[in-house]
Amino acid sequence: MTPQVQTALSRDAVTATYGIIRPHIRRTPVAAVEAADFGLGPGTLRLKLELLQHTGSFKARGAFTNLLVREVPRAGVVAASGGNHGAAVAFAARKLGIPATIFVPTVSSPAKIERIRVYGAQLVVTGDRYDDALTASREWAAQTGAMAIHAYDQIETLLGQATTGLEFEEQAPDLDTLLVAVGGGGLIGGIAGWYAGRIRIVGVEPEACPTLALAMEAGRPVDAPSGGVAADSLAPKQVGELMFPLAQAYIERVVLVPDQAILDAQKALWTTLRVLAEPGGAAAFAALHSGAYRPEPEERVGILVCGGNTTAVSL
Repeated sequence: MTPQVQTALSRDAVTATYGIIRPHIRRTPVAAVEAADFGLGPGTLRLKLELLQHTGSFKARGAFTNLLVREVPRAGVVAASGGNHGAAVAFAARKLGIPATIFVPTVSSPAKIERIRVYGAQLVVTGDRYDDALTASREWAAQTGAMAIHAYDQIETLLGQATTGLEFEEQAPDLDTLLVAVGGGGLIGGIAGWYAGRIRIVGVEPEACPTLALAMEAGRPVDAPSGGVAADSLAPKQVGELMFPLAQAYIERVVLVPDQAILDAQKALWTTLRVLAEPGGAAAFAALHSGAYRPEPEERVGILVCGGNTTAVSL
């Protein structure tokens, strides 16, 4: 792991970041649920309901971190997003009185696009995938001088997302394993940096966009397919360069789940808990619900339900 990343993601740095952003974010709850409620046998699961965060996902943590610890130019900020990051940046910018421009691809869900519009940011829909929007956002930053806020491959973003792990540890200090969905890796990278090997961290990705799984096999971030039901939140071309050393050091393995398992997990969360998760938000639970991840007897498992920006679940 590079000294830059190791120092930036120290427990002291994450704790300090949490103190800065705490007035602006929600401390999301952890639900203790009997595994048998889902037909999964004995034991208690702990689900952190980060979909109850401002803007419907964990992304508000990284957005506020960027806006509060960096010097924002008069031109404001710009971000590229599959939807959740853009909504979070738009929300944080409105709250702090900062101009924001958000670029999203056509694959973004209508629910997420509407969120960005509601928060008052200038919205540009361009290209078919996240990387198209990212290229356009970089051109905008160069033209206008706006400060770019990367969705996952930036120290401040990783620091903000790491506070999710800080909270989860305070709320459920006895976990053995934590299942976390992976897109660009900002969330799982920050959480892995926080725990630093003290519990088992398992990444979960859709089979249709295995960005971290392919990177772990190759020993470096590589291009991956970007399709499936969770493409708007879990399908960048590559995982982040900054998070990858954290993944190599602290993520035990990556579990892949098919689209149908994600849809089934969405349905189970709604039917059993009345929790309406988006596909990316339900992916971590899908690993457990489908049997792709099978815990040992007495293993204490935590699951991050990381996003809820959807309008319907097929029942």
